[in-house]
Amino acid sequence: MSTRETSGARSHPDRPLLAITLRLMAMVMLSTMFMLVKLAGERGVSAPEMVFWRQAMAVPLIAGWLLATGRIGLLKTRRVPSHAFRALAGTLGLVCNVTAAMLLPLSVGTTLGFTAPLFAVLITALILRDRVGPWRWLAVGLGFVGVLVITQPADLLHGGIGSLPPIGLAAGLGAGVVVAIVSFQIRDLARTEAPIACVFWFAFFGSLLAAVLLPLFGRPHEAQVWLLLVAVGLAGTLAQLLITAALRHGAVATVVVMDYTALIWATVYGYTIFGHLPEASTWLGAPLIIAAGLIITWREHHLSKRISPTSALDESAAEESLVTTPKMTREPGA
Repeated sequence: MSTRETSGARSHPDRPLLAITLRLMAMVMLSTMFMLVKLAGERGVSAPEMVFWRQAMAVPLIAGWLLATGRIGLLKTRRVPSHAFRALAGTLGLVCNVTAAMLLPLSVGTTLGFTAPLFAVLITALILRDRVGPWRWLAVGLGFVGVLVITQPADLLHGGIGSLPPIGLAAGLGAGVVVAIVSFQIRDLARTEAPIACVFWFAFFGSLLAAVLLPLFGRPHEAQVWLLLVAVGLAGTLAQLLITAALRHGAVATVVVMDYTALIWATVYGYTIFGHLPEASTWLGAPLIIAAGLIITWREHHLSKRISPTSALDESAAEESLVTTPKMTREPGA
């Protein structure tokens, strides 16, 4: 039985325009979610509390959608421990993403989320000891130059990092590291599990993990704040469903470029709602990080065409995890 069959996924003819449209919509929803996270944070919601409601709301929404479409069987799994371990790492990544969104300008937090592929290459080379060619090393170097431009570490000598809080920057880069780690976990899960099952069990176990901290960080809120938390859960869940749908109708290499449109929406929200325009360092550093991500994506796609069909499927799963994880990527380590 093939990997696709064991995952419960059906073969679909590629519909690139539909896939791109769905991916664009997903980026709008993800950017909206982080904008709502920032608004809720300004109204006293803590990061652990935010993570709990984000995850807890996704569980009934996804289960209800699968029941309504007659596909609840996709959630069947024999790999509960693997899902739980993935949720542990992914929830840490989600905490980092939420913290970055709350403390940093949206454009900066979004840009730092694009560093996940850079860390994935480093893990591949330094920990897994796989060969990494000059193109991907070039991309890593280019991407981290962009990070240095944005974070301006030379300002540390003068007592700070410009106007950006160090904890926010650490959270943004930490999210990139965790998302890269989670991508390898998803690569393993994708061999036997349907993508929507990975999303559901991540939300299920993630909400249980976050619930442990809820008595310490939870607090009463006004009705307006509760509505913001509901909106965060709805936007994040819809984004994950749209990402999953996009990958059913188009190849990763077709849709991945659309992820970078999140920076457009983050900039628009940052200006219209919070009155923040990206600083010059962001305008200079973001293109370098985006270019690095595109080089890595192009190279992985090129290499997948030169290996066996079975290996190509594994490579596709790895690419999918890099794309869907943050934001399911930046989000979550989702």
